[in-house]
Amino acid sequence: MTVKSRKEFLRAYGLDEIALVPSSVTVDPELVDISTCIAGIKMDIPVFAAAMDSVVNPETAGILGKYGAVGVLNLEGVQTRYEDADKVLSEIASVSKEAYVPLMQRIYQESNVSEELVKKRIKEIKSAGGPVVVSSTPLQAGWLGPAAAEAGADAFLIQSTVVSTKHKSKDIKRNLNLQEFCKQMPIPVMAGNSTTYEVTLDLMRTGIQAVFIGIGPGAACTTRGVLGIGVPMGTSMLNASLARDHFFEETGSYVPVIADGGIVNSGDICKALACGADAVMIGSPIARAEEAPGRGFHWGMATPNAILPRGARIKVGQAGTLKEILVGPSKSDDGSMNLAGAVKTALATLGAETIRDMHEIDVVIAPSLLTEGKVYQKAQGLGMYKG
Repeated sequence: MTVKSRKEFLRAYGLDEIALVPSSVTVDPELVDISTCIAGIKMDIPVFAAAMDSVVNPETAGILGKYGAVGVLNLEGVQTRYEDADKVLSEIASVSKEAYVPLMQRIYQESNVSEELVKKRIKEIKSAGGPVVVSSTPLQAGWLGPAAAEAGADAFLIQSTVVSTKHKSKDIKRNLNLQEFCKQMPIPVMAGNSTTYEVTLDLMRTGIQAVFIGIGPGAACTTRGVLGIGVPMGTSMLNASLARDHFFEETGSYVPVIADGGIVNSGDICKALACGADAVMIGSPIARAEEAPGRGFHWGMATPNAILPRGARIKVGQAGTLKEILVGPSKSDDGSMNLAGAVKTALATLGAETIRDMHEIDVVIAPSLLTEGKVYQKAQGLGMYKG
């Protein structure tokens, strides 16, 4: 009789458990370039705003584009279900905690996605002058992708809690052949989310032009609590960047990886880049903008699920304008504003002139990173402990 070997637990690390190590070189901030290019889109700031109804609408997508970031519009959200999306968003922001989930289920179930509104919202973003990046779930990508391309979108993101290239379904017509989809789409296709080396590498082999990494670390996401699924972002990014580098060695094609979720402030962005990210996707930091459609609230994309809702509505407040959050000037000392300035300063301090240079910076495990020497900040709710 063969005895099965026991499983072994692998240690994984989140961004709040690691720290960056200065090199022997420092650089003048004026020499630092934090720009990146993802799916053919030049970004002066390596930040995507998450495809969430509380974060991105046509107005915020336009503002983000103005300052060099990119807002991703959720093509299955309220913007494409309701002509007067602002009225719906006001209702979501004002409802009680107890009535929130039933309201969200009603909002998303009583009105279907309209192709006419999909095209209208894309044109609104184009009119605002920003790059147009839109997203959908794999289930709806087959028709939303071509519709978005026809309306003038610059890139299309297929995104779900967990994505794979080997999905099994009773109804084979519902299976999305990612490789064929990429070939047929006239615009670049990105996909997510993954946390492992194997899946990230498989996704790159389909022809997609970026992979989004992260499962469950988002501020409003409850997937880890409801499903028990997730890998801390630091380890996820190391896995993904290893797959990217191996794919580049094999093919000569560089497919960027984007850290998506668990990023609260500028320090988290810097650590994600050092773990191998080419850019980050953030939700709650942008939801705190005065222009954000969430009106001081932020909620998860999976909340409306009719069977198993996953995604809390959290109060994030309003920290300042989108301009202040992205490029300053900052009126806060907690890393929530002037994200671009903080990232540039970190690169200069570490001796990195570009994001690619950041990939070579040493990272250490640092359990005491957020507590060492911070007793007064913690006791008084200041700086790193600001509520």
